[in-house]
Amino acid sequence: MSKLKHMPMWQKILIALALGVCAGLLLGDYAKMLKPLGDIFLSLIRMTVQPVIFVSLVCGILSLQDLSKMGRIAGKTLLVFALTMACAAAIAMGLATLFGIGNGLNHLISAAAPVAGKTVSFTDTIVAIFPSNVFYSLANGDVLPVIVFAIFFGLAINFSGEAGEPVARFFNALNEVVFKLILLVLSFAPIGVFALMAYVTADNGFAILGELASLVGVIYLSCFIMMFGVYSLILRAIGLNPLRFIRKMLPVQLFAYSTASSNATIPLNIETAEHQLGVKNSIASFVLPLGATVNMNGLSTYLGAVAVFAANAYGVHLSLSQMLMVILTTTLSAIGAAGVPGTGLIVMSLVLASVGLPLEVIAVIAAVDRIIDMMNTVTNISGDTLASVVVARSEGDLDRKVYDAVATE
Repeated sequence: MSKLKHMPMWQKILIALALGVCAGLLLGDYAKMLKPLGDIFLSLIRMTVQPVIFVSLVCGILSLQDLSKMGRIAGKTLLVFALTMACAAAIAMGLATLFGIGNGLNHLISAAAPVAGKTVSFTDTIVAIFPSNVFYSLANGDVLPVIVFAIFFGLAINFSGEAGEPVARFFNALNEVVFKLILLVLSFAPIGVFALMAYVTADNGFAILGELASLVGVIYLSCFIMMFGVYSLILRAIGLNPLRFIRKMLPVQLFAYSTASSNATIPLNIETAEHQLGVKNSIASFVLPLGATVNMNGLSTYLGAVAVFAANAYGVHLSLSQMLMVILTTTLSAIGAAGVPGTGLIVMSLVLASVGLPLEVIAVIAAVDRIIDMMNTVTNISGDTLASVVVARSEGDLDRKVYDAVATE
């Protein structure tokens, strides 16, 4: 029991997955009686969505207090972040649609299909994300209006100067409380995953395992395309050799893959950006910590693929407008997702809710979340470093001799 208590959460979830599959196969229809436990876990996840995204996003905006002093650099950095995140989500959705992941599962967890809402034009959707009553949006679980309000609220605190400092301290303290809330909720994940996997296996047999493997494969492929395709094209476009970047980032990527933590990788990433890639310290020390907070290219591939996976599993056709909404929600949600334990699972609920897809799929995907998160982290930190190189190049703060030099140990 002592070893189990100190076991990492991802290991507990994998064990819960295996036990849930066994229970579903052995108990058959009796395993479906465990579903209420899974439903309670899903309710807890839903409970945290609005406070997590609001508080975390406000704190993310508060971290940009030097924006006025470094306006040009910050603007370029955020532009690179936004474009690469949108590109990552689009690639993942395209591949997920191409391979049809999730098509082998009908009514994945719940027997009830999602209720289809009325068709809304993309223009109306954009207008609707600006809330006239944020409390109404909070009460109704409307994701994008809350994100927009959080951005404006965070900026207002920053622009208030000294008068806004008490509010900023309050939100930074509240952010710590929200982290504890997430830890409490995620402590129930093994129970929720066990119950729901037992139900799903009893209902679908081994089909669910093959579909999860397809999901992981699509996400890994999307991440490789981003790192070796998109990033390389961007570097070529600014006159740099992408092979140098790839070779010098390998040690950082291996560290990120093993730790699955962007924050833990920051020191090594800054050292590599400065001494291996020639990025000036003033650029690296600003862009990389900011990137670990708001730039989530790997998470974008995750969420884009999951949206298609969930839609296919429930037999829902995503319109072009809905796909664009997924990309927009993914890009904006990532700003408030940084540093939150279980980031992918929490933000996933925001993206699925934005296009009316059921959240039950979250508990199933939690079984492979750690495997996905490891590759997501590699893509995230590589995107952060890419942004620092692009910004340094545009500002004349990139030492080409260092960048073009052979990698040193």
